[in-house]
Amino acid sequence: MTDQEILALFKQPGKGEIAFREILKQFQKPIYYYIRRMLLDHDDADDVTQNTFIKAWKGLADFRGESKLSTWLHRIAYYESLNFIESKKRVHKVALDDVANNLGKSLQEDTLYSGDEIQQKLQVAMALLPEKQKAVFVMKYYEEKKYEEIAEITGTSVGALKASFHHAVSKIEKYLTGNP
Repeated sequence: MTDQEILALFKQPGKGEIAFREILKQFQKPIYYYIRRMLLDHDDADDVTQNTFIKAWKGLADFRGESKLSTWLHRIAYYESLNFIESKKRVHKVALDDVANNLGKSLQEDTLYSGDEIQQKLQVAMALLPEKQKAVFVMKYYEEKKYEEIAEITGTSVGALKASFHHAVSKIEKYLTGNP
């Protein structure tokens, strides 16, 4: 179904749940994988994905259709991920180096993670990035989104996004090559 068909179905009396099930069918996996790349932990990603779709359900009646549904859902997921990371930082008050060390260990122990050693190093390098740089990197590198769509999701200018992506790539390269 197209965005317009889903939205039209949602507006029909008694059809809201059917429309929302279609949204879940189309967008739950990509949103989960975006969040998983941001948070890395499966359980955390599951929780944030659930929160994302709860907010989407509550806000769908007010959705004006000025952007694609996927963009709107990514925007919700983006802010939910950032909020989760910030709240986790406040609760745990952990140094960034400790995060990287613990992340390496937890990725090795995670039965749902199937990456090889270089993927693991990439994930650790990404974990060391500031959250917004990481979000831009994930959307551009993994999801191959255009800067214009990322700008719509994040509310940031295209120029600033290009700079963020460049800085993120530089930091990751330095981490992977061992050059500080």
